[in-house]
Amino acid sequence: MSFNLFQLVPAVYRLRDGQIAATLQLLTPAEQAELTSLQGSSTPLTADQQAELNALTAKSTRGPLESLLMVIDEQLQNFAADLDQLYDDQFIETCAPWVIPYIGDLIGYRSIKGIAVSVDEPRAEVANTISLRRRKGTVLVLEQLARDVTGWGAHAKEFFQVLGATQYVKCPRPGSHYAPDVRGWKPRAFRNSAFSSMARKVDAHNPVSPGLPRYNLPNIGIFLWSLEAMSLTSGTPAQASTGSGPVPECYRFSSLGYDMPLFHAAIDQGEQISAAATEANVPDYLTRHELCADLRKGASAGDYGNGASLSLVLNGELLNPYQIQVCDLSGADGAWNNLPKSGGPYAAAIDPQLGRVALAPSTSGSAQTLSVSYHFGFNGNMGGGEYERADGFTVADTAAVFPYPDTDATPRYSNLQQAVTFVAAQTATLGKVALEITSSETYVLPSGALVVDVPDGTTVEIRARDGRRPTLLLDGEIQASGGPLSTLIINGLLIAAASQMTPGSPGAEALLVLPANRPNGAANQLPTLQIIHSTLVPGWMLDSSGHPVQADAPAIKAETTGGAISLTLSISGPVRAPELVQVTLTDSILDATDPTLVAYAALDGTSGGAPLTLSGCTVVGKVHAQELVLVSNSIVWAEASSGWLSGLIADRHQVGCVRFSFIPVKSVTPRRFKCVERALGGPAPVFISRRYGHPAYLKLIASTDDAIRRGADDEGEMGAFHFLLVPLREQDLEIRLQEYTPVGLVPGLIYQT
Repeated sequence: MSFNLFQLVPAVYRLRDGQIAATLQLLTPAEQAELTSLQGSSTPLTADQQAELNALTAKSTRGPLESLLMVIDEQLQNFAADLDQLYDDQFIETCAPWVIPYIGDLIGYRSIKGIAVSVDEPRAEVANTISLRRRKGTVLVLEQLARDVTGWGAHAKEFFQVLGATQYVKCPRPGSHYAPDVRGWKPRAFRNSAFSSMARKVDAHNPVSPGLPRYNLPNIGIFLWSLEAMSLTSGTPAQASTGSGPVPECYRFSSLGYDMPLFHAAIDQGEQISAAATEANVPDYLTRHELCADLRKGASAGDYGNGASLSLVLNGELLNPYQIQVCDLSGADGAWNNLPKSGGPYAAAIDPQLGRVALAPSTSGSAQTLSVSYHFGFNGNMGGGEYERADGFTVADTAAVFPYPDTDATPRYSNLQQAVTFVAAQTATLGKVALEITSSETYVLPSGALVVDVPDGTTVEIRARDGRRPTLLLDGEIQASGGPLSTLIINGLLIAAASQMTPGSPGAEALLVLPANRPNGAANQLPTLQIIHSTLVPGWMLDSSGHPVQADAPAIKAETTGGAISLTLSISGPVRAPELVQVTLTDSILDATDPTLVAYAALDGTSGGAPLTLSGCTVVGKVHAQELVLVSNSIVWAEASSGWLSGLIADRHQVGCVRFSFIPVKSVTPRRFKCVERALGGPAPVFISRRYGHPAYLKLIASTDDAIRRGADDEGEMGAFHFLLVPLREQDLEIRLQEYTPVGLVPGLIYQT
């Protein structure tokens, strides 16, 4: 609505007001000079200058009556805007932010923590509530709530549908048979999953208690898939080998060369669920039967192909589904079962449950090249991956980012050592530079240490490109050094030892070493080393079954007399650091591969190491630090052995704090606050797996005691996956289920992964 009261005034008063304005000097001297300058300008005015000219001209001719009515106009416009907003406030899409809680209260909306991205916006949540009320009480609404509120794959199932009981004549279930059809593979493959159609006997146990599904008339199972299917695109598979050398044509999908199950990516159901989820709509283990059935569809395959869950590129060409056989490739290396024959109908055989692939021998006798794209399971965005990491990059200037391998017309470097040296030299003009590895392939570094020396007062970032996860296999340690005020950042890399690298060998004290001296002989004064979204493999490397090869070998060793080392959202093996270094771990895993081994200590592996800060971390192994600056929301899973008094020891007790954490029995620590000390029969973390490489690595099982699982300062779980806030997601879902579940029915949460 627009007002101009001055135009409604009789003309005689407007003329008189103009005459009064002409007799007054209404502009300040500065404004008058600006007006004269603009009016006398010989060049065309810009848009801003023209607007300024119009404003000054209007002010110079505006009388007292017009000025008064302009003030009244402004208030009338505010009043009109208020009226318009009152209308807009009737609708959730257009209402003011302060109105949202009132509309929510009007419809009975209950606020939640909003952990998942899909429910972290209050306006959208209230709008969705209004939408879902139209379908309140249906099983699809419960399924959509579970998916949106938790951010995981979900499926809701009414258990009365699969009860082996006499059917009600008003609600017949023609598809429900007491005896299952076992002739196909699906009934057997999904017999204990959310998608099982087998008839069950009545189970009268409490459905809310954790455990197996409770099949009863009033029960509804809310099945959840909390593991994510993480992608790896165009990776390098590891060739199987025996003591006598590589096994021809036999590979493992893992770049580290161990057996691991593959996952299939979930197919999105859209914003609104119109049909119940199927096994294709949740991230889950990819079984042999599922992949075989999918490949038989040929070009219509959903799990195989570019951009799908899995693909094989042989000699630069994507294999078509009919060239691939799915079979059991179990067996010791050198004697795998069901290997494809030369000249046969299949070019490759895949075992998704073991993560193995075997090629048919080349008919021409020439060497074959294989590139794989696949999905693997993990609990969250930690340790590097093809998830979004760009917000954490330090070097944003594209002119200061140098790709590896080199893409310049005139090659500037041909290996990683040359690339690091070249990039460090560019800091003389750029100050901050980044070396960006552009693919998810495996890079085997040549024999000898990789030396990274950061010039004084500069920053060098060695990172994986966003959406990539490269693997570096070392035949010598990475030596990090620098001058005063310099910073080295490692972001998004998976670092492991090659098979020939062993502790104690020349130049192999750890995967990453901060030596006492720089290459030029000067003291190493690198003040800051940051490791972000990276993995320094615990045990240096894994054998084919996934067990660590060098279980007690340190991943990081600092020989400097100062500086700070920080790990964020990363996974690392043991750390050795002297007293004058500061070590900080945030949302990370420190794994000595066994609770009786040493995860953190000084250079000798026994005495107190550098001051240590742990925030939302899981430590497997003994810890001895000079000072525990802060231990918060963490789990220290350690056992005293080899003369240690406890699995957690701090030499200084007057400084520091340990809070909201699980600690070993008889821990020697500074003051504590709401900690859980390990005791016989007391609460303790229960991990699904303690082996690095397992999809549920150091993930707490859902039945873990609430003193641990809800014992953090925000009622989340202790440990490295605290940042996922899993218990708070469950709490949000329980609030929503109470609101939408029909009276008399009882929902229960059941974790499938």
